[in-house]
Amino acid sequence: MEQLVLAFLLMMDIFLQSSYATLPHSLSQGSSLSVEKPNDVLKSSNGVFAAGFHSVGDNAYCFAVWFTQSANSTIVWMANRDQPVNGRGSVVSLLGDGNLVLRDIGEMDAWASNTTSLSQVELALLDTGNLVLQTPDNDILWESFKFPTDTLLPYQQITRHAKLISPRSKSNYSSGWYSFYFDNDNLLHLLYNGPETSSAYWPDPSTCWPLGRYKFNNSRVAFFNSSGDFQSSDQFVFSAADLGIGPKRRLTMDFDGNLRLYSLQEKEGKWLVSWQAFSQPCSIHGVCGPNSICVHGLETISCSCLPGFKVKYAHDWSYGCEPKFNLSFDVSEWIFFALPNVNIYGFDLGTPLPKSEGECKKICVQSNSTCKAVSYINGTCQMKSMLFNAVRSPNLEGITYLMLPKNSLQSYNESEEKSTQAAPNCPSSTSTTDIQLLERVYLHNQGNQFLIYLLWFVTVMGGIEIFCICIGFFYLYRARGHTRRVYQGYNLFVAAAGFRKFTYNELKKATWSFSQEIGRGGYGIVYKGVLSDGRVAAIKRLNYEARHDEGEFLAEVSTIGRINHRNLIEMWGFCSERKHRLLVYEYMECGSLAKNLSSNVLDWEQRFEIALGTAKGLAYLHEECLEWILHCDVKPENILLDSNYKPKVADFGLSKLLERDRLSNISSFSTIRGTRGYMAPEWLLNLPITSKVDVYSYGIVVLELITGRSPATLNAAAVNVDGSEHQNHRYHQLVTWVREKNINASSSSNDHDIASTIEEILDPRVDAQYSMAKMEVLLTVALQCVQEEKDRRPTMSKVVEMLTRHDYT
Repeated sequence: MEQLVLAFLLMMDIFLQSSYATLPHSLSQGSSLSVEKPNDVLKSSNGVFAAGFHSVGDNAYCFAVWFTQSANSTIVWMANRDQPVNGRGSVVSLLGDGNLVLRDIGEMDAWASNTTSLSQVELALLDTGNLVLQTPDNDILWESFKFPTDTLLPYQQITRHAKLISPRSKSNYSSGWYSFYFDNDNLLHLLYNGPETSSAYWPDPSTCWPLGRYKFNNSRVAFFNSSGDFQSSDQFVFSAADLGIGPKRRLTMDFDGNLRLYSLQEKEGKWLVSWQAFSQPCSIHGVCGPNSICVHGLETISCSCLPGFKVKYAHDWSYGCEPKFNLSFDVSEWIFFALPNVNIYGFDLGTPLPKSEGECKKICVQSNSTCKAVSYINGTCQMKSMLFNAVRSPNLEGITYLMLPKNSLQSYNESEEKSTQAAPNCPSSTSTTDIQLLERVYLHNQGNQFLIYLLWFVTVMGGIEIFCICIGFFYLYRARGHTRRVYQGYNLFVAAAGFRKFTYNELKKATWSFSQEIGRGGYGIVYKGVLSDGRVAAIKRLNYEARHDEGEFLAEVSTIGRINHRNLIEMWGFCSERKHRLLVYEYMECGSLAKNLSSNVLDWEQRFEIALGTAKGLAYLHEECLEWILHCDVKPENILLDSNYKPKVADFGLSKLLERDRLSNISSFSTIRGTRGYMAPEWLLNLPITSKVDVYSYGIVVLELITGRSPATLNAAAVNVDGSEHQNHRYHQLVTWVREKNINASSSSNDHDIASTIEEILDPRVDAQYSMAKMEVLLTVALQCVQEEKDRRPTMSKVVEMLTRHDYT
């Protein structure tokens, strides 16, 4: 049996090596790597490293370099860690001018090397893991080694311009709270730069000189060699526990704030920790966030809130805890709560004072609210300005007294305030199997090998059985209804970085009790507000009648929050609290297109760019999103302008969300949606609803941009034989009027007559010069979009193509 297992492992190794052996190691000018082609990967000639698109989330990819021989394809460099690209249409291209560009599907440049060269250039992945742009003479124009993310490879340098920044979490590769860098005194430091405060936590300033750290130098260079020896210009040195040539190594600034040197055990693909800056994770600043206590366990750490505080985000302890009480500084209502064997590192108010406990507390009370706690150790008093980096250990002497309101302790139960699981901040203490501490390598079991293989067989079979059971439960659970599925997606999405859930009181405070209304529509009222971080936001309070059920609201949240395009409004967060449903968007300084059209501040060039930008936003919703989204209410009020009058489409996602695999039920809208005057005939004739309804509405908007006239202001209503109003006819007089003018112009062979007719159509309030070519193509596009038959209307991507082709300068 042992021979069979070894043979299987050998075959897998040969398969993996052969698959990588067929991959190129360079990219020539004019070539690209596509996110949609798994084999579009560069490899180093020694097969150790690969470069290409790496999945970092749901439909999110980064261009990266990774180890091919580690079990989890460990990433060592990323180009766009803070701006992932779409899983469809994104490419990395080496342009003819020598610039390496990562382009998202929305035609946005997510990253670029910003290089130019008159000579031939190629992108190559070297055996060292360095991704380089080089000439045939091996002159390097750009290299990834000069722009590290969270990892150093052998002989890659930390300099005054290069530092390591940790990822946000184990599964979130975006920039986190911790960095490894040279400070202005030319000393290497570890820095915590969290949401509320920052502090250098390694090395201790008092130990730099005794440990031989030397700041009187004019260079900042640090690196480690392939043997595992690290050396720095400030005289800081260390060596790997497995010092010597052989293992592949990496030095990583981990998400938990610890700096670790790893060695790869190639047979198992596991990383072994051969050196680390901290053996006690609670010594790392910010590990449990503010207003909390870190407690060491045997193999893990645990976080708990200080008395009077509650955890802020249960899924992320780096945000710590927040007070349960209102901040009131009436001295008679405050007491000191004793915390034995607890110390708070840093944030001292002045120097330690030789005072009694009573005197120490009295000074804190008289500090004018700047004192939050006092530490009393061996007759010495130290006041604290922040409740940060608190650690509990039986080895710590003294007592820390926490200053709290009396009523905040009435329901305090220490066991309830503790985290129910280990803080998610220590790779060596998590459940992963691809990382081990080095000393565990030497613990070999010499027992019966047959029993070991039998145990592995039983474990694998049990795992397969559990997997099948989970799949069965998944399909049963899936059948329980759409709303519960939406809840699952929503709960997963809320944890994403840069998107948060607000409380109702937060948004009430931000909008000054909803006093500054800036707009309203069928779905709710929009208020201007200022968030706690200073950002100006547009906060939409949904109408109860507009929200048929909570599932519809959650569908919008989970969909809109994932959308990122320069011509679509960005959502920053939401509120779902009891009966309150609110959405928080970015604020657009210049307001809506409708407002700007009525005030006549837009020239012809701006109007053309607004038409083009709006088309790009709608094309992204229709064809480039993971889900197919119909807007169903395209109108000037839902096109917002930023300070440069660049358009962003708003209020998308409020209509019914259609998946691409449900095209057969494409007309399954329960109610008519949209605004009279901008609605396509399909709505009134009860025909199937497709993306062409948005195309029609867009055409009406473009006609309004051209003429300056609203679609419902040209005429009196038409009347049917029975005296009823023919609404479809009433709201489409603008189309008829423009179409007749265009026919008259087309029938004339006189250029002067054509120009005169077009001038009759154009908004007479705009005196600025215009390009006849642009106006003609804009008019042509608008009239094609408002065809009565939906199949004769172009798609939004075709509209973008037509406008872009005629976007003359």
